[in-house]
Amino acid sequence: MNIKEYISTGIVQSYVLDQADAAERAEFERLCAQYPELVAERKAFEDALEKFALQNAVVPPRQVKDGFLEAIQNSSINQSKVITMEQTNAPAQRNGSARFMAAASVVLLLACGWFAYRYYTQANDLKESNRDLQTRLDSAENTLNKIIDEQKLIKDPNITVVNMVGSTAAPQSSANVFWDTASASVFLMVKNMPKLPSDQQYQLWALIDGAPKSLGVFDSLQNNVVLRMDNTKKADAFAITIEKKGGNPSPTLEKMQSSGRTKAPL
Repeated sequence: MNIKEYISTGIVQSYVLDQADAAERAEFERLCAQYPELVAERKAFEDALEKFALQNAVVPPRQVKDGFLEAIQNSSINQSKVITMEQTNAPAQRNGSARFMAAASVVLLLACGWFAYRYYTQANDLKESNRDLQTRLDSAENTLNKIIDEQKLIKDPNITVVNMVGSTAAPQSSANVFWDTASASVFLMVKNMPKLPSDQQYQLWALIDGAPKSLGVFDSLQNNVVLRMDNTKKADAFAITIEKKGGNPSPTLEKMQSSGRTKAPL
């Protein structure tokens, strides 16, 4: 079996996202025991999902944190007063009740703080979220969640997965293009692209009847980041080049990083 071709079909993403059927999952797990590179691809994609979840974790509003700490501080003060009373000649039963009430109040405050935290982290009102979170949520180009929400991305028969291999100038560069031939949507998964100087960007191209069409530029990012690129209804092949910041009207062929042909009918 050509394991690279098998990986390029998108089976790794389909397996991790639980989109593969029972037969596909069984075959995938059997091949994992034979091919370490298949296990590495699966782990890389799982790590990418985990990084995305951590990067987009909702930070609770400051007022929740302040209120929680204030409640704990007040509870500590009240508990200190109980300890002072315990040093008097009050009956042992009364002291035990006071300690129980203090402990119960701490538990109650912790529970209230937790429920408040949960309420704010699940709020849908972006106006109450911090600016950084709102920017990330509004950016369809930089969010993997946009891809995960489209559950048919891997299973849809209209999706063509193009495995882009490195060029002679950049043999280690690689990426995958997910092209929806029905809607013309194009998604790019960066697998291995080195960081560029601040005055340069990568540019994705579609080759149509021998002529290149720009599908947008992107910065060098961490591996396994999925980007939404410009649409195209036709494509014989896809390629990535290094261009000046903002892109070029035509590709710089000597700076081609990776390319791959499509099998979709035109």
